[in-house]
Amino acid sequence: MEAQAPWRVLEFYSGIGGMRYSLASSGVRAEVVEAFDINDVANDVYERNFGHRPCQGNIQTLTASDLDKYKAHAWLLSPPCQPYTRQGLQKHSADARAFSFIKILNLMQNMNFPPQMLFVENVVGFEVSDTHDQLIEVLSSLNFNTQEFILSPLQFGVPYSRPRYFCLAKHESMCFHNPSVNNKLLRTPTCLTLNSSTTQNSYEQNEDVLEVVCKPIRDFLEIHIMDTVDQDCSATTSDFEKAGGCTPSETGSHDYIVPLSLIERWGNAMDIVYPESKRCCCFTKSYYRYVKGTGSLLATSKDHKPVPKENLEFSSLNELGLRFFSPREVANLHSFPSSFCFPDHISFRQQYAMLGNSLSVAVVAPLLHYLFAEI
Repeated sequence: MEAQAPWRVLEFYSGIGGMRYSLASSGVRAEVVEAFDINDVANDVYERNFGHRPCQGNIQTLTASDLDKYKAHAWLLSPPCQPYTRQGLQKHSADARAFSFIKILNLMQNMNFPPQMLFVENVVGFEVSDTHDQLIEVLSSLNFNTQEFILSPLQFGVPYSRPRYFCLAKHESMCFHNPSVNNKLLRTPTCLTLNSSTTQNSYEQNEDVLEVVCKPIRDFLEIHIMDTVDQDCSATTSDFEKAGGCTPSETGSHDYIVPLSLIERWGNAMDIVYPESKRCCCFTKSYYRYVKGTGSLLATSKDHKPVPKENLEFSSLNELGLRFFSPREVANLHSFPSSFCFPDHISFRQQYAMLGNSLSVAVVAPLLHYLFAEI
């Protein structure tokens, strides 16, 4: 019997390749026929890891005929999240960064070969935006069924709190495995086909419960950094600022140490975790540039047991051996494969920024497996 041809996939806002890694991890027989991203640095990273450079340019310039030529069965999209974040202006579709996504949606209505499946990822908050309303309106007009989710890596055994919105859409000629949840927003992955090792407890929404079934952060760390940092826990603000613009070959393990001046100023606002912790905060694109609200810091001192942050005095904070997670460790918590790497010319801050804009492979892979599953 002749093998079925792979699904043809277009990847929009491809970034550093999180979506493509998720597709590969999903086990779906698919071929990315083209990727699109306007960021040349992100495209350097994508090309380094996949041997193909995404089409670089403004997605708004694409036409229906441009997209028809790919005859893609599925589109995977991770559009800019800034119009919908809590910290932003929340201008939604009026934000210029939303224009290209809206343009792509509208092109679907004029195509001869529109996609049969869509996958959209964005921040929590997108689901209450007018851009979301436009997405659902277009999909409905083209006779798509949707299933929407808000999920976090914590629900998949990864000690990383990063809830995100996902929209899975299929043309009515194709069926979801669980059509009973069509046109609903779900906050648990119970309808997905997950790894058998995932227990029912992992579907609970209380983060304290989820932590019990998560792996410890220790499993995601680079051991050589742990050992080096513990030996030398001194760093200055100037060291820290200088390291941000350097490439990894120009820096050492000491560049991950949090300077004393930042501990003095922001200690009460820091989220501190330990190697045995089973949860850390979401890493944003500003991690390593700022310490407040951008992601967790790791306590490396072997002489201190975990204690609630509110019980820590400044002197105790200074003795914890606080350091930043390395880019490789952040990639690990995003469930990127060990083969993933950055080109040598990419600076620390650029690496953190692009990882902060990426996605969790542990969450997206089973969602894609579910989306592409045939009945």
